[in-house]
Amino acid sequence: MAYDEHLADRVRELVGRQSGLTERRMFGGLAMLVHGNMAVVVRGAGGLLVRVEPAEFDRLRTEPGATVTVMRGRPMRGWITVDPSTCAIDADLARWVARGVSYAGTLPAK
Repeated sequence: MAYDEHLADRVRELVGRQSGLTERRMFGGLAMLVHGNMAVVVRGAGGLLVRVEPAEFDRLRTEPGATVTVMRGRPMRGWITVDPSTCAIDADLARWVARGVSYAGTLPAK
């Protein structure tokens, strides 16, 4: 399944000229990386995967439209899946993208 090009363009607008930002197709979607660290993925299944501060994970997963990311049947602590309906709201999309980019920016460059 191809990812949502319109959503990808909206995410690109939000990340603008973020230092060290690159894009890579992976997980059936389009990943935005900051200095080689995944920050946000526009999912092929719709919505986003967002990398978050592990210490904030339990609080963030309870927000509307947020669920724990599960890969190969295992919950991925530090990753939140954001529902497509939440991504439709500009302010919500901006908040989730900023969280992912901000946290990825704190990690050592790869």
